[in-house]
Amino acid sequence: MFSFRTTPFSLQEDSVLRKGRIGVLCNQAAWHPETGEYLFETLARRGNLKKIFSPEHSLYGKLVDGVETIEVASTIEASDLNDIDALVIELQDVGSRYSNYTSLLFNIFKFLKVTDSSLSVFILDRLNPSGRQIEGTLGIIGLPHRHGLTLGEVANMFYTELNAKFPLHIISANAESVNRELMAWTIPPFSDFSGLFTSHFYSGQCLWRGTNVSYGHGTNRPFEQFGAPFLEPLFEYNRKNGFSGWNDPENPVSNASLNIRWTRFVPAYGIYQNETCFGFQLMFVPGVPYHALNHALQLLRFIHDNFAEFDCSSLNRYLEDATLMSYVEGNIDWDSTREYIKAEEQKWLRKSKKFALYGDEPIRVK
Repeated sequence: MFSFRTTPFSLQEDSVLRKGRIGVLCNQAAWHPETGEYLFETLARRGNLKKIFSPEHSLYGKLVDGVETIEVASTIEASDLNDIDALVIELQDVGSRYSNYTSLLFNIFKFLKVTDSSLSVFILDRLNPSGRQIEGTLGIIGLPHRHGLTLGEVANMFYTELNAKFPLHIISANAESVNRELMAWTIPPFSDFSGLFTSHFYSGQCLWRGTNVSYGHGTNRPFEQFGAPFLEPLFEYNRKNGFSGWNDPENPVSNASLNIRWTRFVPAYGIYQNETCFGFQLMFVPGVPYHALNHALQLLRFIHDNFAEFDCSSLNRYLEDATLMSYVEGNIDWDSTREYIKAEEQKWLRKSKKFALYGDEPIRVK
């Protein structure tokens, strides 16, 4: 049973919510300005909240007296779902399949399907901070690198493709005042997702996590800058190769949608903690569309071709695509790769229409 509801969660009258044993899966973004409370605090006042499931690296420690708090990683254990009647989910997703919240949702749905569970699932949908733009190729769970859907729409896709039967109820993002009163990135869904621009770089710059280049982890500009100690020779690159600067249209790292600044930074934690990293800061040109994945692939190829120290052996964990990996490693050209990505994106545009819930649909930036 599936329903898409346009009234706020607080007005839902399902008996399972009023009388059943409730579990809630949420992170720190599930805070509501109209109540001044986190979702789990509001549910606890009703008296039937039994468990709080907290994703890794979100809220820490015991949250409500008398209510068990369980930290979850890739899924929720079967034993933790057996004694609840409904699971309420409110997670601020970030619009990319790299997100742990997306894979967590898929794993929960898959478990409920396989076990023929009758657990009622309620999803309080949130706006996608990355908007409707899409990028990339279809991965293992059927989503491109940047998918252009809300978490509720992704849930709709998982539910449909798994042919699941458990009761799923999605509360429209338009029904909840929090989506009108707070921007989607106001409360960071995780520590490295720190602002408006993060969402537009994330689908590309996240790929550095599969390499030995820092994505700016441990700085105040994660995913907007990247670098490594071994990239210090970048300082001499333009002089040696006859480019006027990094934004020279002929420069292999340039992009018409960005200003690119050569920089150095020292991460406070993470890879290269307290070491000087040399690299770039990426800055939008206002009003110009940007395809973060395409540009990131070109940057990866540039580093691969120019620095023997570069290690991308773990990159395909994020790419999930042999063709894209082959491009980064220098085995195929950019024109062929771009056409391949275009075909995959068009495939996703056709598919995603079936799961959009808000009257608009994902779009492709050329």
